[in-house]
Amino acid sequence: MKLSLGVNLGFAINKYFEPEVWPKIAREMGVDRVQFVADCLNPLLPKEWVDKQIDKTLIAMKENNVKVTSIFTSAFTRINHLMHPDAEAREFYVLFFKRLFEMGARLGAKSGGSHFGILTFTDYQNLDRRNFLIDEGVKNWQKVSQHAADCGFEFIFFEPMSVEREMANTVEDSLYLMDRVNENSKVPMRLVIDVGHAPHPDQRDPYPWLEKAGKYSPIVHLQQAQLGKSMHWPFTKQYNELGIIDGDKVIESLKKGGATECELILELSHREHRDFEPLIIPDHKESIDYWRTFVEKENAKK
Repeated sequence: MKLSLGVNLGFAINKYFEPEVWPKIAREMGVDRVQFVADCLNPLLPKEWVDKQIDKTLIAMKENNVKVTSIFTSAFTRINHLMHPDAEAREFYVLFFKRLFEMGARLGAKSGGSHFGILTFTDYQNLDRRNFLIDEGVKNWQKVSQHAADCGFEFIFFEPMSVEREMANTVEDSLYLMDRVNENSKVPMRLVIDVGHAPHPDQRDPYPWLEKAGKYSPIVHLQQAQLGKSMHWPFTKQYNELGIIDGDKVIESLKKGGATECELILELSHREHRDFEPLIIPDHKESIDYWRTFVEKENAKK
C-alpha cells in the first residue's frame, strides 16, 4: 500500500491562517502536504479579495515547497449545508461548494468535501422530513459533483460523523449514502474515515471501520482518541499511553480493507487556552514524527 502523510489546516484557524504564515508552519512541523479548510479562507467572501489571498498563498506555498492536496470544511463550517431545512439555503450551499472547489483547484487540490449534511432535531424526528432531506442531500452532492469534475477533481468525499442526525454513523449507512451519490455522480464519491469518531454504540472500534471501508477512504483523518470519545489528541508519548490509536494497527486494518493508496491526515485540536496553544507546533511535530515511521516502513515494502 502506498501512503502519504499530511496535516489538516484546522490547527491554523484564527491562529496561523495568513497566506505567508501557514506554509512555513507546515514545513516547520515536518510535512509538505496540507488539507486546506474553508475556515481559513471562506470562498463566499468577496471574490476579488479571495483571489488576492490565493495569489499570496500560492507564492508562499512555492517558497516553502508545500502543496494543497484536498479542501475541506472545518469547525465553523460544520453546518447543515446541503441538508439545510430551508430550500433556498440548500441552493445557497450548492453555490458554496462550487466556489470552495474552485478555490481548492486554484490551490492545487485534487479532491474536496465535507460531512454529508446535518439534520435539525425537528427534521430528524419527522421520518418523512428526514427521508426527504436525505434525498435532497444526495441530489445536491450529485449537483456539486459536476462542478468538481469541471475543476479537475479526482473524487469528492464526505466524513462519517458521530451521531445519526449528522449522518453516516455506521459503516452500512456510510456506504449506502456513498453508493446513492455514485448512481449519478460525475466523479466518484468517497469516504474520509476519522479514526477517532465515536459513532453508533455497536461500531465504536475504529479498526473494523478501516477493515470494512478502507478501500473507499483514500484519505483518513488521524487523531489520538479513546474508545467512544473523539478527543483530537496529538500522538505524543503522554497521549499515546491513554489512547487506542496505533500506527501499525491502522495500516494493517487499511490493508485488510483493500486500500491500495491512502493519505493520512493529522486532524489535531488544541483548546484556546494559555496552557495548550503553545503546544500546537511541538505536538504536531511529535505526531508527524510518530506517523512518519509507519509511513516510511510501509512504503519501503514496495
